[in-house]
Amino acid sequence: MTVLLVVVLLSAVAVLIGFVSGYNKLRAADVHVAEALSGIDVELTRRASLIPSLVHTVQTFAAHEQAILNQVTSARAALAAATTGTSVAQRSAAERQLDTAIAGVLSLGSSYPQLNSSNNFLHLQQNLADTEDKLAFARQYYNDAVATLNRMVGSIPWMYVASVAGVSEREYYQTPR
Repeated sequence: MTVLLVVVLLSAVAVLIGFVSGYNKLRAADVHVAEALSGIDVELTRRASLIPSLVHTVQTFAAHEQAILNQVTSARAALAAATTGTSVAQRSAAERQLDTAIAGVLSLGSSYPQLNSSNNFLHLQQNLADTEDKLAFARQYYNDAVATLNRMVGSIPWMYVASVAGVSEREYYQTPR
């Protein structure tokens, strides 16, 4: 009888250790995803902070292109609002809107040769390209973290611990097109 009690007690301890381990792994993976998403927000904010300088530089050479410049300003505000929320889809949509607006501003460089030869404009283009590279890396890093979390949440034995840990699958970051 004592052997049976010892076996039951050891089994209960093993289950408890497994539960605590699973809980901690799932919570750590969830935190990793949140950190990765904040990395995207950092790069989106960095890119958005370049916009006022870009608009000012373009206004100097192409003041009558106000509609394009207003579109960029609106898209920047939408992106700032999206990064304060929790929706990944909202971030992606706001990023797509800003990409479209920035493309319109950058295309003005071909219409205004003096703008295209401006050091400020060229420097801003380089900074935007650098930020895009960092943003692509941040998106990939986030999606890798989400893939890890989603695999854990969907597999045995972690799926039984996920609801208790308050962890669920996360959505992937869709690249704006």
